[in-house]
Amino acid sequence: MQKISLDALADHHLRLARDSSAGRSASTVYGGHERSLRQTVIAMREGTEMSEHPNPGQSTLQVLRGRVRFFSGEHSWDARTGDMIIIPEARHSLTALADSAILLTVVMNDDPPEETSLRREQEQQATASS
Repeated sequence: MQKISLDALADHHLRLARDSSAGRSASTVYGGHERSLRQTVIAMREGTEMSEHPNPGQSTLQVLRGRVRFFSGEHSWDARTGDMIIIPEARHSLTALADSAILLTVVMNDDPPEETSLRREQEQQATASS
């Protein structure tokens, strides 16, 4: 068994993100390429964006510090410390509205993210036309 302080990791990565030219810092808390479940602490300086990208699997985003705005398609959601967003199975992006740290949890699909997103879009279109 291993105990990890998410508070300490959030503080550590916020310090690194503030000093980083990219405006962010991250580390894998659990999992990685050898596991299906991945948990990553990501810190972002205010105004930093994660550009639009496909959803790699079932995912949630928990705000550990700060405020973020999550975008998917024409929709957006604001979240602050203590909030959790269930990430839609679609392309999405994220903007830090304040210096922020999040815990991203993903259960990876077997298919590459682009193929998974395309398959989901096709399924949604088929359901809508039924």
